[in-house]
Amino acid sequence: MSEQSPAEDTRDGYGDALPEYAERVLQVAERIPPGRVMTYGDVAEWLEYEEGEREALSGKGGGRRMGGPRQVGRVMALYGGAVPWWRVVRADGVLLPGHELRALDHYRAEGTPLKEAGRSAEGHLPRLDMRRARWDGGADAEGHT
Repeated sequence: MSEQSPAEDTRDGYGDALPEYAERVLQVAERIPPGRVMTYGDVAEWLEYEEGEREALSGKGGGRRMGGPRQVGRVMALYGGAVPWWRVVRADGVLLPGHELRALDHYRAEGTPLKEAGRSAEGHLPRLDMRRARWDGGADAEGHT
């Protein structure tokens, strides 16, 4: 998500007006198992791979890239309140600015791997342990990547 506040549940209010790409980003966010995370870039890559698979099955190819990490972050900022937004994160493991404590509550409740912050770290907030928490989207939702 971006530096903006997680959106409230806007999907119900917009119905079919939700852009297709946004709906696809939110579907990926909903697939991420508790205690695991994907980066904005991971989500964008997942969607690009998924699109390539669809094109291969349909015999179409050469489609343009739909979006990257920034577009995923924008979708999460605008529409992510209805999904587990705390599971789509920055690649460096830093908690979402302005929502650190809310996210941290979710991470602790779900058992998401964290790295405790050193005393010199600003605010003494932990970071996500990306090596252990990152999910590759595979079928094994319980195992770590």
